[in-house]
Amino acid sequence: MSDKKNILFFIIGLLVASTTIYFWRFELVSIAFLSIRVYDLVDILAVAFVLFSLYRVFKGTRAAQLLSGILILILLSVVVRWSELHGMSWLLSNLSTVWVIAVVILFQPELRRILIYLGQNPFIRYLFKVKNLEMVDEIIEAVLICQDRRWGMLIVMEAEVGLKHIKEKSSTISARVSAELLVSIFNPTSPLHDGAVIINHEVIDSAKCILPLSEEAHGARMKLGTRHLAALGLSEETDAHILVVSEETGVLSHVHNGIMKRGLDDIQLRKVLNSLII
Repeated sequence: MSDKKNILFFIIGLLVASTTIYFWRFELVSIAFLSIRVYDLVDILAVAFVLFSLYRVFKGTRAAQLLSGILILILLSVVVRWSELHGMSWLLSNLSTVWVIAVVILFQPELRRILIYLGQNPFIRYLFKVKNLEMVDEIIEAVLICQDRRWGMLIVMEAEVGLKHIKEKSSTISARVSAELLVSIFNPTSPLHDGAVIINHEVIDSAKCILPLSEEAHGARMKLGTRHLAALGLSEETDAHILVVSEETGVLSHVHNGIMKRGLDDIQLRKVLNSLII
């Protein structure tokens, strides 16, 4: 099935590329000496997207004021060259090297945020197959702590089937996965400990999520608690992977496609997480 999907994507990509090449220099508007072609429009949209993305990154940070100052200097240099003020033009051009170094130093936290944002992009992660081993360690640590303390856990690893309908009725977290945060959420004194946590792309999206219970609660499943039935219920409807820690026994279970594997240790849990996180 995956091979057919890859072939279909390849054909669609080839058609899109061929169409783009054909219409790349197609003239859209022609007014006197001014003509706008397809690649001009693409160029404008690309620049607008980059500027908007930078605005989102810098908004609300101290770098926003520094960026405004640099933009003023750039506009000043344009005006100086247009006015043929050779002295000021020479001064500003010699300061351009200093500007580059100053930007790297002053915008270091923001540049790091941009690189992290690019690295977390699903397409980049699929392309380079990067595994977030730090996240694996954080989840394992949290599970071991909750097992030792007999705290119930219900962690959902979102896959291709979206869980928006469940997230809408939960508490939004939107925080990086960490052992401290997971343990604090499932602390019995926490107002968020009831329900599940949904993790998507190394981020805890939501907590206190109510999952659908399994409709096939017969036989051995009749002895399962609410957490395990909820994990089975969601796995029967979606392709999510769910981790459950029993509050009574501390036993860890992995649920996927309606199948529950109980009694996992930390080594088996690491294998499961390594196969999921790409």
